[in-house]
Amino acid sequence: MAMRHRYRSKIIELNDVEQTLRHLLLDTAEYIEDSPSVPESEAQPPSELQNENLVLRFTGGWVRDKLLDTQSHDIDVAINKMTGYQFGLKMKEYLEIPGNAEKYGLASTESSSKSDGKRKMGGGLYKIEANPEKSKHLETVTTKILGLDIDLVNLRKETYTEDSRNPQMEFGTPEEDAVRRDATVNAMFYNINTSQIEDFTERGFDDMEAKIIRTPLEPYQTFKDDPLRVLRLIRFATRLDFEIDSAAQGAMNNDDIREALRIKISRERVGIELEKMLKGRDPAGALTYINKLNLYNTVFTDPTNKPDYVPETKNWKAVYMALEMLISPKNISSDRHLRPILLSSFEGQYQAWISAALIPWVDAPLPAPPKKNRTPVPLAVAVAREGFKAPNKVANIVESSLHNYEEIRELKDKFISQSKFPHKRKEGDDATARDTLGMAIRRWGASWREQAVFSLLYEIFQNPDSTESIELSYTNFLKHLEALELLNAYAIKPLMDGKALSTALSTPPGPWMKDALDVVVAWQLRHPDATDPSEAIEAVKLHLENNQASASAQKRRSIDKGGKDAPSSKSKTEDSAKSDLLSSLITHFLRRAIRPLFSQASHPSVTPSARKRDIPLPQNPTLPSEAATQTPWKHDPYVLHILRWILNSLTPTTVETNWPLLIPPILAMIDDHETRFKARGCDFLTLLLSATPPALLARTGLAGVFEEALTPALSYLPTLTPVEQSVTILNSAYPALVTLTRTRFPGEARNDAPEIWDAKVKAIDKLIRHGVLHGMSFAGEHPAVAEVLITQLGVLVREEGIDSVKHLKETVPLLGNVLADPFALAHVELMRAAVGALGDVVRMGWPRIEGWKGEVLKGLCLGWGKVLDEGTEGNEGVKKLMEDMEKCVEMLDEALKMDGKGGLKEDAEILITADGRLEGLFEHINQ
Repeated sequence: MAMRHRYRSKIIELNDVEQTLRHLLLDTAEYIEDSPSVPESEAQPPSELQNENLVLRFTGGWVRDKLLDTQSHDIDVAINKMTGYQFGLKMKEYLEIPGNAEKYGLASTESSSKSDGKRKMGGGLYKIEANPEKSKHLETVTTKILGLDIDLVNLRKETYTEDSRNPQMEFGTPEEDAVRRDATVNAMFYNINTSQIEDFTERGFDDMEAKIIRTPLEPYQTFKDDPLRVLRLIRFATRLDFEIDSAAQGAMNNDDIREALRIKISRERVGIELEKMLKGRDPAGALTYINKLNLYNTVFTDPTNKPDYVPETKNWKAVYMALEMLISPKNISSDRHLRPILLSSFEGQYQAWISAALIPWVDAPLPAPPKKNRTPVPLAVAVAREGFKAPNKVANIVESSLHNYEEIRELKDKFISQSKFPHKRKEGDDATARDTLGMAIRRWGASWREQAVFSLLYEIFQNPDSTESIELSYTNFLKHLEALELLNAYAIKPLMDGKALSTALSTPPGPWMKDALDVVVAWQLRHPDATDPSEAIEAVKLHLENNQASASAQKRRSIDKGGKDAPSSKSKTEDSAKSDLLSSLITHFLRRAIRPLFSQASHPSVTPSARKRDIPLPQNPTLPSEAATQTPWKHDPYVLHILRWILNSLTPTTVETNWPLLIPPILAMIDDHETRFKARGCDFLTLLLSATPPALLARTGLAGVFEEALTPALSYLPTLTPVEQSVTILNSAYPALVTLTRTRFPGEARNDAPEIWDAKVKAIDKLIRHGVLHGMSFAGEHPAVAEVLITQLGVLVREEGIDSVKHLKETVPLLGNVLADPFALAHVELMRAAVGALGDVVRMGWPRIEGWKGEVLKGLCLGWGKVLDEGTEGNEGVKKLMEDMEKCVEMLDEALKMDGKGGLKEDAEILITADGRLEGLFEHINQ
């Protein structure tokens, strides 16, 4: 029971400074009571107060903190019948009386002595004027006395309007002043006249005991009057380790209150409260309340724009809870590295909390640039700058983090991979090497630690179930950086400056110097103990020579291709201007013409920034009645023509710039139920992937998403799909899948990158087996479908090269049967497709074709005889077929010779002896 009433029975003990302040205030009050006049003021107390004795109270947070045995240097002094300014003037007048200031250890306000050992009163009285426009009808004063920040105010009551948090202020009673405050624990007074604690809400002591944050009045109206109290209560709860009352939480989670907070509160005030939360005792607790009460989009928003993007906060909790664990002193152990290297400073921790708060905005697509030729500001940066008015330094680090976090993650992942598998390291691409890592840190700059935290948190946001392994990967990365003494690599100075380098190379200063100095620093990083710059100069010379050789080779290639010399600087400038114009047009049309018509197009596996989601969103089925409203692009006569022009005009750079704008329309078309639009979507994806850098496809993780979207199109086969539609979709789906495979697994041969080549072969094997060979079992009576499949078989065999030999046992008999079919000549184009594919099989599988020579010759001979039997050799299409057959025989002959089998001459003689009509087929063999 004693514990239950420990606050109610507690006596506040003033320290020496507070006791001196109390005496000064009481003596000033006595002086005022005895004074014949009070300074004039626009604000006058009600007549019933004018005859009361002057009563002074310490209010609010100071009382709460004293009960909690916490020292406070801020004291609000409430006066019952004077404005703060009136009281302040009288106190100044009182202290100017000779001898009075000295009684309180203060120097006289007129004294200029600096050596008398007395404290100066400290500054003047800073008056906050009565201002009807801001609803401040009462004057208050702030001053500094005895090292304490003092606010002199009168007891007040407030009346609010609907559209502002600034109340109409009037003189009030202690009860009225107490209930206007944001929380009961902040509404207790210490009466300095009686030295008693006053709890006019009658809940303050109880809520202190229960550790509850509760509003004195009904919470909905409290927050409606002043929505900033929502954030203040969160701050107090997390600072004091109290719990917000359930009724208050319910009101804070109300749509009306969220809207009032958005409209009525300046973003500067939001930023002040947020900064206090994130620099306070429990930042994770504050973000937990914001998350739990659905306040994220109210607090973290850009009020200057209305973006279509709504941040996804499902995994956000994992981010701030992981950061809390990293910052916790329990994780200081040296084997962890994350906290000592990345989060050791208070400012670094604050920046980390800012990053954690903004992580859900990372996936937001880039908005339209504010002005022509200006880089668009990422929404996460806009939220920092405009949403909570972050200082420039903080916002700039957020912007740098957004610019570099992908590179940080990629380098870290490459380091982990190459550490485990040293054979993957290559000169110039060794992610464990001192120069590679040091130059990367120099690119990222002095804030690289904060950027690395950002990258870590975003990776956790994407993969919350892998938090421990992600942290371990960054720990190992940082441990390596520390071991190489690279933590401050951004500050390394070159061994020589540009002037010295220019002199050493006997070359005038110019644009080449920046690159050259980077070469110097990279050399220094490889040779950390070197002090002689001569070898660094040699490295620069070699670098410049290589650049010159590369430029000469490029010039020769230009001459070889066009018979003309390299373009002049003027033409280069013109080309650059045209390129910039084209890039601007592409972005303009995508934003203004394409995006609005595909605004309903969102793929469940793709984030708004066009990256793969780790957990796909649930997809709601579209009712037929809703289809028209969700696919307005189908009814626009020009939009798809514009999109095709854009795709035909893409370069790797414009693909990267506009990636989030390009993906939604293409995936929407591929997923459409109408075959004609699905086929065009496949065509468009082929165009896009042809210009897509493989690194971008890998970084965004969309290769698997594209594969999943395209693969079902291979099942559009008769009889479930009409033949015409089947031909249309297959002719578009296979090229898209082949182009996807090329971009996903770059390289022309196994020697380029064995692991990538093996993955490519595996993907093509799947297309051959589950696509073409499976599809042919449905194409027997549909030669048009068979023609498409066999044509694509040839493409896939060429793409797979020598690795296609594994399919010889299926492909050779299949193609031979097509040529031997009794009714084959009714479909000459199908026969030509089969002969072409057979030629590809022979050419790619030449080391093993000897075993299939008989099957190949059988198909060709039967097809040739069929042409002669039908007497159709005069037909133009049949003539081309016969030419194709002759070429295929020649190819087989060459393949056998390459394999050391002596060619086809003996086989040709035997076959011609058996059937003289075959002489034309083997005409070139016998020459």
